[in-house]
Amino acid sequence: MSVLIIKNIDSEGPGTIEDYIKEKSIPYRIVNITREPVPDADGFDTLVIMGGPMSVNDDDDYLRREEDLVRRFIGNERKVLGICLGSQMIAKALGAKVYKGPAPEIGWYRIAASGAGMADAAFSRLAVADTSELMVFHWHGETFDLPEGAVRLASNALYPNQAFKYGTGVYAFQFHIEVNREMVYDWMRHEPLDMGKLRTQTEEIYPSYSGRARAFYEGFFNK
Repeated sequence: MSVLIIKNIDSEGPGTIEDYIKEKSIPYRIVNITREPVPDADGFDTLVIMGGPMSVNDDDDYLRREEDLVRRFIGNERKVLGICLGSQMIAKALGAKVYKGPAPEIGWYRIAASGAGMADAAFSRLAVADTSELMVFHWHGETFDLPEGAVRLASNALYPNQAFKYGTGVYAFQFHIEVNREMVYDWMRHEPLDMGKLRTQTEEIYPSYSGRARAFYEGFFNK
């Protein structure tokens, strides 16, 4: 296995995803697509697309290259994981509409896994204990329609399409499973949030969250 990780901005790196694949000695390469050429996709069997503050609808050449890369991986039935902007890019590459959401989702929010989500061997590992509830970290303001042929894995009242799966190995998550504590605090330092409350929530939730993320990585990268 070899993994290509696409960054859209320096501050939104792969976090615990990189920790996991380094621990497992999985070959990988990180490319900041805003300033580096896309490598030959034939050298990788897994694609991970990270987040960013831009919109997939922006008129930038690198976004079109990224969209084309996603289509190539999906067309070749390779594994793809999209986080936040990455999930929106997968939706767009599959022909779905991406647009501004009803309100920003920033911080820790509960979402509910669907029946399909709980039945999915990898995604169900993100659930809290044996319930369908997921407590996840968000930082986004756009959303998407469910692509044709995709299966909804999780939702909440504000954003019905929190996660979906396409085919056997393409996962798209609006939320950030890759964060470590430092990323949470760094990203949120300029947001209009109660930082004391955020720190209390993070210290309470994060030990379980990081374990659940790791369990998902086990299911995603090794299947």
